[in-house]
Amino acid sequence: MTSPVVTPDTVLAPRRVERLVAGQPTSDGAGVKLTRVLTQPLQRRLDPFLMLDAFGSDNPGDYIAGFPDHPHRGFETVTYMIAGRMRHRDSAGHEGLLTNGGVQWMTAGRGVIHSELPEQEEGRMEGFQLWLNLAGKDKMRPAWYRDIPSGQIPEFTHDGVTVRVIAGASHGVAGAMQRDTTEPLYLDLHLAPGARFEQPLPVQANAFVYVYRGALAIGDTPVPVQRMAILANTAGSDGVVLQAGDMPTRALLIAGRPLNEPIAQYGPFVMNTRDELMQAVEDYQNGTLA
Repeated sequence: MTSPVVTPDTVLAPRRVERLVAGQPTSDGAGVKLTRVLTQPLQRRLDPFLMLDAFGSDNPGDYIAGFPDHPHRGFETVTYMIAGRMRHRDSAGHEGLLTNGGVQWMTAGRGVIHSELPEQEEGRMEGFQLWLNLAGKDKMRPAWYRDIPSGQIPEFTHDGVTVRVIAGASHGVAGAMQRDTTEPLYLDLHLAPGARFEQPLPVQANAFVYVYRGALAIGDTPVPVQRMAILANTAGSDGVVLQAGDMPTRALLIAGRPLNEPIAQYGPFVMNTRDELMQAVEDYQNGTLA
């Protein structure tokens, strides 16, 4: 990929940190150990985002069983692999191998059944899965899937910060994915010690930062490793400013336009009403979900 043209952005009224959140250790799939960073009680506050899981282990026992066949309806999953190999197969006939630095973007829509299984028996498996809600008008659209290899994710370096633009746009560089309704921004930031990064954000967007290496500060608030900083929706704010500490730091910056619609969730189904959830369960049970 050729080097993108970078247009530096300036933030004049940065958001502050509303609160810090520590993830909850849990397991999912066939016993994969992970940390649930964005939990269900935060769904309204961080609309349109429903969940963020972080996984990372050098112990195959923590991940080897993977995520066998399971259903989804009503939202999108965005899986970002930092290290490791994961094979995706689904009921729509899609198959892909997710490897270091790659992204798998799947729109469950009206329904899909898929599996995510490791293709390694040793070594490190690390990454994130983000759940992005769909508007009510889009929840029953056909399922869709895209593999984005690492080399297809736009990347730029500016003032000691390397930015991988998975979705949205940063400093004039368009990301690998765009979504009209939720307008997600998904950046993976690699900050050198002492580096500073500014990112404009629409005032209506809900946004958070998750630090997964090192530490940084947002205004006067230190954000240590494995903490999510929810950014305040301050009237008149125009973005966020991140300042790395004295060590190399890596963090995710995620933002999106809220849907402001009812959220009804039952496990892997996310709809707007209880009746729609019951229909999803019934469709899955009788084999007509996907």
